[in-house]
Amino acid sequence: MAVLDQLTSQQAIDLENKYGAHNYHPLPVVLSRGEGVYVWDVEGKKYYDFLSAYSAVNQGHCHPKIVGAMVHQAQTLTLTSRAFYNDMLGRYERFATELFGFDKLLPMNTGAEAVETALKLSRKWAYEVKGIAENEAQIIVCENNFHGRTTTIISFSNDPVARKNFGPFTNGFIKIEYDNLQALETTLTNNANVAAFLVEPIQGEAGVYVPSEGYLSAAKALCEKHNVLFIADEVQTGIARTGQMLAVNHENVTPDILILGKALSGGAYPVSAVLANNNIMDVIRPGNHGSTFGGNPVAAAVAIAALEVVQEENLTENAERLGKIFRAELAEFSENNDLVKSVRGKGLLNAILINDTEESTTAWDICIKLRDNGLLAKPTHGNIIRFAPPLVMNEEELRDCISIIKKTIAEF
Repeated sequence: MAVLDQLTSQQAIDLENKYGAHNYHPLPVVLSRGEGVYVWDVEGKKYYDFLSAYSAVNQGHCHPKIVGAMVHQAQTLTLTSRAFYNDMLGRYERFATELFGFDKLLPMNTGAEAVETALKLSRKWAYEVKGIAENEAQIIVCENNFHGRTTTIISFSNDPVARKNFGPFTNGFIKIEYDNLQALETTLTNNANVAAFLVEPIQGEAGVYVPSEGYLSAAKALCEKHNVLFIADEVQTGIARTGQMLAVNHENVTPDILILGKALSGGAYPVSAVLANNNIMDVIRPGNHGSTFGGNPVAAAVAIAALEVVQEENLTENAERLGKIFRAELAEFSENNDLVKSVRGKGLLNAILINDTEESTTAWDICIKLRDNGLLAKPTHGNIIRFAPPLVMNEEELRDCISIIKKTIAEF
């Protein structure tokens, strides 16, 4: 079979099953093209994308400005490593730090890499600035978190699928209940060796759990009181997804360390970043951390374009407005449909809880039927369906999607 031969969906699925590691369980649809809020499968059927590559494609599929920046830079200079300077990285670092309000940016590629970077940064700060004895630093994390699947990150996960048979695990983490200020305060009060508190402003992978109003601002205040760094993992919630540029902006919180990824590139290229002020970032010195591809010219050009698109097209405001419509319509629908237990979210990061057990196939079956009806979404944790369309969606398209969702669920 030639590389560019046209495949059927089944042929493509069979190839992955035979030659690829089975580390994912994809919905059975094979996509070959995307534009804006739409994707097409290899047979030419058109779908609304209601997952946005886990919020990486906030700016829509194949946005011409982002693709244009990527192509232009790829034809000019792709990679120098950090052994040399390049003429794009500094521009990107200035643009992003001014936009998000920090002194410095440390560039990486993937979300998990950025989380690992933030952990290393906070530990080094703890030893060199706070004065914690070496190797004694603790980092507080939340139960049901999802920060990636590297060995260190799964060490503080409580997902048995992510952890089973991957030990021994990394020490130095304290797990507390999410959205529980008393647990955070008690842990901070009873442990002088805490370096940082790592938190998702909304727990996305856990099922779009939105914390109580005031939780993030109160948690930040507790961290300040105890001289502990507040780390916001905004890999999924950042870049306009929740109706603010960052989800922490809903409570006017400025994290000590900000983690970004996914939509930082508009889904065109792997780009992630950690941002902090000089008093934290300056503990990193040559040789302490790095990445051959981190900060490469293509990544820098793509990230600038991706962030400009968010500003120029008012995607933050659009996410806020459409999200309210989505939740109101689905909440009203749930009142007369016993299958939908609840609707929750912020902006265009939303989820519905299906009135069945986590072990049931109901949510999966609904997503299969949604696919048949022209909309792609995916369950998380068995009985929760996450809905996160590209932020370039307009109201007419959103209402069409709401009709598809209602019609599909009504069939069950």
